[in-house]
Amino acid sequence: MATIRDVARLAGVSVATVSRVINKTDSVNPETAGQVLKAIEQLQYEPNAVARGLAGKKMGIIALILPDILNPFFPALARGVEDVAHKKGLTVILGNSDDQGLKESSYIKVLKKKYVDGFIFASNTILEEDVEALRKEQIPIVLLDRGLNTASCAVIRSNNREGSKLAVKHLVEQGCQKIAHIYGPQEFITARERMLGYEEIAGRLREYSPSLMEQGNFDIESGQKAVEQLLVRHPDLDGIFAGNDLMAVGALKALHERGIPVPEQVKVCGFDGIGLTEITEPELTTIAQPVYEMGGLAAQILLDEIESGTRENKLIELDVTLIPRKSTHKEES
Repeated sequence: MATIRDVARLAGVSVATVSRVINKTDSVNPETAGQVLKAIEQLQYEPNAVARGLAGKKMGIIALILPDILNPFFPALARGVEDVAHKKGLTVILGNSDDQGLKESSYIKVLKKKYVDGFIFASNTILEEDVEALRKEQIPIVLLDRGLNTASCAVIRSNNREGSKLAVKHLVEQGCQKIAHIYGPQEFITARERMLGYEEIAGRLREYSPSLMEQGNFDIESGQKAVEQLLVRHPDLDGIFAGNDLMAVGALKALHERGIPVPEQVKVCGFDGIGLTEITEPELTTIAQPVYEMGGLAAQILLDEIESGTRENKLIELDVTLIPRKSTHKEES
């Protein structure tokens, strides 16, 4: 494998001159630069990425830290980030934090040594001190989906409260009067906003009671267990709004195992719009987030910061869409 010294020797110049041509840091005589480029092509020399990055302050690499890559919501988010980054010639390094703040801090420490150009965190557990430390070091950062409310950087997510209100209103329009809510972990701002939206609409119903709420953990198993508990307290409930689609799938499973027909006896609505909702039985009504677009927007904002050196500090909430399906609407025969 050719080295920079081989290029310099073949071109008849110094190593420093070759470095200046590669990194375009200083003007080099056009004839000399041509000799260097010819030598690079002849030797098929590939400049060291780290050396190039140290000289130009940019490595062409961004880091995306997700909480749970097994949740179908996050691969779609990652795809949006990766597609935009790829079009700009950047590479995305993916990390899985398992919603552990210390693990995220460890990622930051290690990846900074790899000279990444910026970070995107889809995280609830990112520490505010980590955000501030990255800011002080002039490293671009964007928080995606679950980020802090008051972070000194761009935060992108969907309008969770309005989405949950849309879900509950839909269940009411379908005739539901006693609507339960399976909410996610309350340390997640997305879960809190969705619960608040549920309470705002369901709280107006005559059959409303705080005991119609049960916590889940944004996965299928906890959704199933939540419904089991809800049915003990309220066997006559006729609607369920789950704080995400995976918990809604768990709700469908629990109802099916008890022989409770959906949507004839209980109607179910989820939140996220993951592909799995199209293949459940019955197909699941959901509040769809613009997941791919959120990822793409996060990448674009980060890349703009990397290129311009400016720093964004704003909250962007994207609109959501109700997708009605068979789990809330009985087909007419």
